[in-house]
Amino acid sequence: MKYGYARVSTESQSLSTQLQLLKQVGVDEIFQEKYTGTTTKRPEFARLLAIVQPNDVIIVTKLDRFARNTGEALQVIQQLFENQVKINILNMGTIDDTPVGRLIFTVFSAFAQFERDMIVIRTQEGKSYARRHNPKYREGRPKVYSDEKIQQAYQLYHKGLTYRELSMRTGISISTLRRRFALLKSAEAMDHEKLKENGRL
Repeated sequence: MKYGYARVSTESQSLSTQLQLLKQVGVDEIFQEKYTGTTTKRPEFARLLAIVQPNDVIIVTKLDRFARNTGEALQVIQQLFENQVKINILNMGTIDDTPVGRLIFTVFSAFAQFERDMIVIRTQEGKSYARRHNPKYREGRPKVYSDEKIQQAYQLYHKGLTYRELSMRTGISISTLRRRFALLKSAEAMDHEKLKENGRL
């Protein structure tokens, strides 16, 4: 049997390119999932490892789709070698239980980990530069709803409207209203404490 495995690191990324390449090489079945590169949970990959038999082949498009770091890669590949299962990495070739296959896998796996580490470093450096030079820089996703709109909804909330009524009137989800209101309440509490400390209450 030839099994394909496809994985992306975020929910926003698409599996379509990997799936197309795997179908082109004639895999019998494809396992796919969307998990971050740092999570330890990959249920579909675990299910694949549980069903492969001797002489089966696991096919992935790139090395970093197969494993997230060198340590994990070597551990999994050792298990597959013991079970006489081959790994075909489309942009590298087939790696099997031979001295050359082991050497190739170790070297390329180390390079994949190095590339991932460099991406993390560049991302951190970019954020650090933005924090120093852009006063408007904020971490995370931009707010969908402005502070002004949230404040208007907050005033309606104090007039007795429920979260459901506010959501229907403003188009803002209940979960967003709860989260943003919690921030406003926290800010109000801090302001209250400051006034008390200054003897103005």
